[in-house]
Amino acid sequence: MNRIVPFLLALLCLAATVPFIAPTEIVVEETLIYKSLSPATKAPFKKGEKLKYKLAYGILGGGSATIEIRDEVKHLNEKELLHIVGTGKSSSFWDAFYKVRDRYETYVEEETFHPRLFLRNVDEGGYQFTQDYKFYPDKKIVKTQDKKEFDVPTNVQDMMSSFFYARTFDFTNIKQGDIVTVQSFVDDEIFPLSIKFLGTDEVKVKGGNFNCMKFAPLVQQGRIFKTEEDLTVWISNDANKIPVKAEAKILIGSVTMELTNAEGLAN
Repeated sequence: MNRIVPFLLALLCLAATVPFIAPTEIVVEETLIYKSLSPATKAPFKKGEKLKYKLAYGILGGGSATIEIRDEVKHLNEKELLHIVGTGKSSSFWDAFYKVRDRYETYVEEETFHPRLFLRNVDEGGYQFTQDYKFYPDKKIVKTQDKKEFDVPTNVQDMMSSFFYARTFDFTNIKQGDIVTVQSFVDDEIFPLSIKFLGTDEVKVKGGNFNCMKFAPLVQQGRIFKTEEDLTVWISNDANKIPVKAEAKILIGSVTMELTNAEGLAN
């Protein structure tokens, strides 16, 4: 239980707290919908979007999480930014055993979706740390709070922005078994965050009934997972592409995260 809230919060952002495995072949090309938007086509998200989730370990309640795009105006060098915030906390029952209060923030350029600032504040069972990453996409570098500097590839994402970046992909022609990869900067390293498309599925959660695309983020075996596909994420198969459900089969059971409420959707 000691990793439920932070792990699944990051999972829904396509960045679990364990390293992802790079596929040997990239089948689906990374294509930004932003680059091909017609005037009549809406983006998959907008300012004011707020998604709420419940977390559970088996039949036990584990905690809650919220992912939102703040409805505020932020600029950097005359470029408008989206401010995305994810928070996760353990329930009052689990607070007595292992209190979790985690917060993830990213500021990304609205037009290009380049991340500019990533903030991470972790408080788990008394263990605390922070991360402060500054992204310079024109120079292809990231600077950390420790004043370290790293070279990064074009369109690199942070732990929080990775999922929103993936939501801008055009999945119209995706086929079962195809793998999509997002290059992400996580814990001072470049990680190729890869997800395999498993097909479509009907999902019923407290937040409603959804036709979903089903994905398996490829993760490292032998840590808390038996196989590389023991994580499953369901994304609404519509114009919003919101995460509806996540399930992790771990060595001692399973953990789930389900949508309970969605506000301010773009479509």
